[in-house]
Amino acid sequence: MALNTSPEAPLPVAEVSRLIGGWIDRLGAVWVEGQITQLSRRPGAGVVFLTLRDPSHEMSVGVTCFRQVFDQVADVVGEGARVVVHAKPEWYAPRGQLSLRAVEIRPVGMGELLVRLEQLKRALTAEGLFAASRKRPLPFLPRVVGLVTGRASAAERDVLETARQRWPAVRFAVRNVAVQGVHAVPQVIAAVRELDADPLVEVVVVARGGGSVEDLLPFSDERLVRAVAECGTPVVSAIGHEPDNPLLDLVADLRSRTPTHAAKDVVPDVGEEYERIAQLRDRARRWLAGHLDAQERGLADCVSRPVLAYPGRLVEERADQVDDLLLRSRRTLGHLLDRAGADLEHTRARVVALSPAATLRRGYAVLQRADGSAVRDAAGVGGGEVLRARVAEGEFAVTVTPPG
Repeated sequence: MALNTSPEAPLPVAEVSRLIGGWIDRLGAVWVEGQITQLSRRPGAGVVFLTLRDPSHEMSVGVTCFRQVFDQVADVVGEGARVVVHAKPEWYAPRGQLSLRAVEIRPVGMGELLVRLEQLKRALTAEGLFAASRKRPLPFLPRVVGLVTGRASAAERDVLETARQRWPAVRFAVRNVAVQGVHAVPQVIAAVRELDADPLVEVVVVARGGGSVEDLLPFSDERLVRAVAECGTPVVSAIGHEPDNPLLDLVADLRSRTPTHAAKDVVPDVGEEYERIAQLRDRARRWLAGHLDAQERGLADCVSRPVLAYPGRLVEERADQVDDLLLRSRRTLGHLLDRAGADLEHTRARVVALSPAATLRRGYAVLQRADGSAVRDAAGVGGGEVLRARVAEGEFAVTVTPPG
């Protein structure tokens, strides 16, 4: 809408700013592309501030968004990243300043790819495919090492040469596949499954040299990650260089920094093993020698003791003790027998003194009737009754004569 103004009737700056704000409010939300040049994420703040720059026109505009909006892409978006922002333009009238309030941020190009990989990583992590408890130990000396790599590639040469330098007798089952492009994923999956099914193969190495993120994308494919997770044979991932980190590194039982290191991780060094055996043998010898020396010293100490220097002394001491005990036991037994004999004599004397025979010897007699009963009362005896009188030295008959 046109405004009627003139040199005599100009608009104040504040009014012009207010009108611009009204026009911008009617614009609505728009999609804006640019490069992040400044980024401010204050701890505890609920709003993130960033500056979006148009490199072709050297223009920039401030952008604000809630923290939860930025957190969705925070892992792959930083200063210098190209993004597409869905935002509502806002005009701050007091300063005459244009800004954007973003409700959605999307990375452009590589950033968008990294976001998708991050989302896949989080989903597979939630399923437990990357859990440490699923990792299996590698065999010390595998009979056959399976190798999945590009044909005549530097990775294949590095793995084979390094492994054979370390252990010349090592055997490999090599499967050459495409390591980038549309055919890479199905060929790598087929090779891994074939080697996993071979009972002689005890470990599988998936190796590829370095490259761009796009070149290494097949090794972050969900199908390949799940195929490796299903393997019963330990899998070693040796993709690219140390900074490269495809999802295959996370699901594999071991992640090697480079193909060369994969050969070192899988195959032991024969020279190092010989040296380790020699060190263990020396330690065993030293320990055994020390143990024998200690036992010999202990035996010498035992032999030098008096009881072993003259063993008869202990027997003699014990013999003297036995003689003393035997003498004491004889004296004790004699005393007991003497005391028992004296007690027996005393008892016998008492029995003799109290017996009826002793009474008869003192001149007494026992009168008995014909039925053998003893006469105890003179009134019970009739005149002319014949009684039997027992004395100490025999018996005789008596006739009772009435008194008077």
